[in-house]
Amino acid sequence: MSFRISWDNLLDRLDELPEGSTLITPRSHDRFRVKDVQQQRVIIEFLDKDIDETRPLQQDQFETLYRRVSDEPDGFELDRLPPDADAYPAVLSLHPRFEINEDAGVVIETEAPTTSQILDTGDTGDDLHSSEEERTEPDLDVYADSLLLVDALERHEVTSLEQIDTGVLVDLYTLLSDVQRNANDLRQDVSEVLLTRLHHDRPVSGPFGSVQRTTRRNRSLKPDEEVLETLEEAGIERERVLGVDRSKVDDALEVTALSDSDVYDVTESEYVRKAEVDEEHKETRLQGLKDQLAATEGSEAEELREEIQELEDRIAELTEFKSGAQFHTRSGGP
Repeated sequence: MSFRISWDNLLDRLDELPEGSTLITPRSHDRFRVKDVQQQRVIIEFLDKDIDETRPLQQDQFETLYRRVSDEPDGFELDRLPPDADAYPAVLSLHPRFEINEDAGVVIETEAPTTSQILDTGDTGDDLHSSEEERTEPDLDVYADSLLLVDALERHEVTSLEQIDTGVLVDLYTLLSDVQRNANDLRQDVSEVLLTRLHHDRPVSGPFGSVQRTTRRNRSLKPDEEVLETLEEAGIERERVLGVDRSKVDDALEVTALSDSDVYDVTESEYVRKAEVDEEHKETRLQGLKDQLAATEGSEAEELREEIQELEDRIAELTEFKSGAQFHTRSGGP
């Protein structure tokens, strides 16, 4: 297929997008919207940039990208794009034969069904309401515990903890501990996936913040004798680096009559530790919240749905990035 045919096909796809559609660039994950579509260019507006928000994407640059992708059977590497050119493959992905594979870091041409960089079509009304009704509850411990925690926070005046009964404080501490642990587990899982998608040291932004691939340098000493010999060759005497090994001190305490206080400065501090969790009670309360939602009618049901929606949005902050763009119809002229 020639570029001219593909270009006209792409422009037709842009014309068919609902108003309010949103797109996101593949590498930097910058949000942008399409302001205008013309025969020789596509005008976009970035939502996350303080300067140079509006930018024209020229037809000849699309043609260059089109030919490079077509010449690479395994896909054109996104890292080979010029700086600030992420929007070109994002728009090109609207064409039914082109797709971005962020895991592999390429944009490819394929005959198979494809996906695009559209995040939100901006639809409202019945379609949006239907989409919300089709949302499914995630099978995540952090989701269930967060729902219970939000319920507890709303039922008690937590800004005055001294006025709250001890039993309520125990429940709050238990739920906070469970949410913290499960959220951290999920955060680690999200981090492992993100590491496969962050190809640069520059930050990648979403609506709630940004992340950056960084390197942590860990050190562990080589065998003692090798370290000592190396330092001696450099003029450092052994006595300057030899010290007390805590593990060996603990071993010595076990075979002597000495106490900890003989060799350690001992201080004590008190803290609260979660002893156990009543999972059955938690499950009962959680099911009660779900049943309350199913049975409530009218404005009360809508308020409860909004509360759960807000909770899901908070959890989504841990698991995904979002971006968006708004589309306007094509105008004539260059």
